[in-house]
Amino acid sequence: MQSQQVYPSSWTDYQLLDSGEGEKLERFGDYVLIRPEPQAIWSRTWSPEKWHQQAHAHFIREQQDKFRFQDEVKGGWKKIKPMPDHWLIRYRYGDLAITLRLALTSFGHVGIFPEQGDNWNFIYNSIRSWQLAEPTVLNLFAYTGAASVVARAAGAAVTHVDASRPGLNWANQNMQLNGQQDIRWVYEDALKFVRREVKRGHRYNGIILDPPPYGRGPDGEKWMLVDQLQFLLQQVRELLSTEHQFLVLSMYAVGLSPVVGANAAVRAGFTPTAYGEFLLRGSAGLPLPMGTFLRA
Repeated sequence: MQSQQVYPSSWTDYQLLDSGEGEKLERFGDYVLIRPEPQAIWSRTWSPEKWHQQAHAHFIREQQDKFRFQDEVKGGWKKIKPMPDHWLIRYRYGDLAITLRLALTSFGHVGIFPEQGDNWNFIYNSIRSWQLAEPTVLNLFAYTGAASVVARAAGAAVTHVDASRPGLNWANQNMQLNGQQDIRWVYEDALKFVRREVKRGHRYNGIILDPPPYGRGPDGEKWMLVDQLQFLLQQVRELLSTEHQFLVLSMYAVGLSPVVGANAAVRAGFTPTAYGEFLLRGSAGLPLPMGTFLRA
């Protein structure tokens, strides 16, 4: 199987307008933001003046080296035009329609990764195709819960695991915005939870993995993707149901080829059905690479 390049195509409330010189210009609903993007080392299509004419807010990095890769970017927002600190956007795909809460966070994120839209479509289609009474889905490193909301909308019983209290609260708000209930919230280190679930003999039809390159769990547990990805996949393999199953893996560690995830999945006993690189198509310029994906 060849590595693929995927451009999420279902968005109307998101648009990459331009990228370059270490930043990206994006529209989220009614608001346009300038945010850091270390991989955008090329020159902009539009002038800096046009960027600032378009933008409502600009996230200014503290560090001088704007191309340095970090898990968390330090800095702050400078508002150029009036806009709220949080707002809502919609995502639609076929008969799926969800509402998601966005916010200007202190580390430059807004609460979603738009390239994940293609994974959401895959998750929704997979669950709907099974025609099970209530399939089960485990979302690990689940952030603000867009994938959890999508899986719940498709009819799954969802367990959402994250080591961030603010992230869990945000995900709960997204659930409520969509008139949903009964997503199971778990505040815990993802790998610890997976180990216990294996011992309990629990099984899930779908497992979603979006591990950070590095980080800390609630009790200070150290996480390094390059050290623990293979073991995590081996453990997760034990949790998957023998029928009606999927694995979705996303990786944002700079320098890791899509083949890395594919090889680790194969060694863990998975048969990848698709893997490759997410790209956002800039309306005024070049495609922007945004991490890798694997599905099995």
